[in-house]
Amino acid sequence: MSTFKLDILTPDRNFFSGNVDNLILPILDGEYGVEAGHEPVVAVVEAGMMRYRVDGEWHYASVSHGLAEIMPDYSVLLVGTAEHPEEIDQMRAQRAKERAEDRLRHKCDIQKYHNNTTALARAVARLKTSKHL
Repeated sequence: MSTFKLDILTPDRNFFSGNVDNLILPILDGEYGVEAGHEPVVAVVEAGMMRYRVDGEWHYASVSHGLAEIMPDYSVLLVGTAEHPEEIDQMRAQRAKERAEDRLRHKCDIQKYHNNTTALARAVARLKTSKHL
């Protein structure tokens, strides 16, 4: 199977760098799959669970918003945060989810609504990813 170079970068660390044979990203309207030889594209990454396959084994991560540059022989993800399942504190993520849901029940301006939906999406992604330990 053909591989391509993948780099996942956050502001504070190089989360992953290596060859993969498949990548699936969370995007606005679902998931976006990438394999070696993919056409060049730039995509907006949404908060959610992503996965990449190395030597036939899937690896999962929770990511926040960012950008992906996809080329035929490499892909670069620039995201605000990225966490492996074992790095996620499930109790903290659950509390964050509950706080965001509670704030969304109250009327607020569009900016606060956007911030709360972003926080909710990030918490749900972390909880979903943490189940892949």
